[in-house]
Amino acid sequence: MSQPRTARPPDTAPPRWSADAVLAVLGLFLPVDCAWCGRADRALCDACHLLVAQRPPRVRLVAGVRTDAAFEYEGLVRTLLLEVKLRSRVDLAPPLARRFGALVRRALAEAPADSLLLRVPPSTRGARRRGFDPVVLFLRRGRAPVGRALVRARGARSSGQKELGATDRVAATVGTLRAVGVAGRTVVLVDDVVTTGVTLAEAVRAVRDAGGTVVRCVTVASVED
Repeated sequence: MSQPRTARPPDTAPPRWSADAVLAVLGLFLPVDCAWCGRADRALCDACHLLVAQRPPRVRLVAGVRTDAAFEYEGLVRTLLLEVKLRSRVDLAPPLARRFGALVRRALAEAPADSLLLRVPPSTRGARRRGFDPVVLFLRRGRAPVGRALVRARGARSSGQKELGATDRVAATVGTLRAVGVAGRTVVLVDDVVTTGVTLAEAVRAVRDAGGTVVRCVTVASVED
């Protein structure tokens, strides 16, 4: 005698939401517009993500050391960096961090074994205002080692130099950084933005004066020199 067939219970698994659907719902409660084009419900829309990916990298010399910059500091990239640094928009860091992190990993792979990764520290005022180090943020989001920071000399002036002329800025920067534990070691230096190169050159000087050798510098962006 055959057993009566029982109806299958309805599928009670929750529906799978697409990424677009999730973003649409989040946009109702946490409205956000694309930081560049203004499209709704995206911190950075897909089209602007593509624009970031299309921006070329830069290579320049600072204090005689090859410096790889993930991007040129202009337009969209400049806006994203300023949003991260001035408004703490950490949600905008990943598009820049991916290429930056890849460059840092490549620099360490091409450097001699056991090379150190050192960071240029943020200004005291900037660190206090933001509550985080942008370079650390970009390294972590780019899946690169964080390393350790150079040391700011006691009483060193670390902010307010944008108003100074080129000669005065160099004079105000020399001696502001110290490197510890680098004697006889090769070093890769990282920073967020290199403009005139004065601060990065000071970092190179600090490493050299402490007995180390800088083999590569890597930054998120570079102002065209």
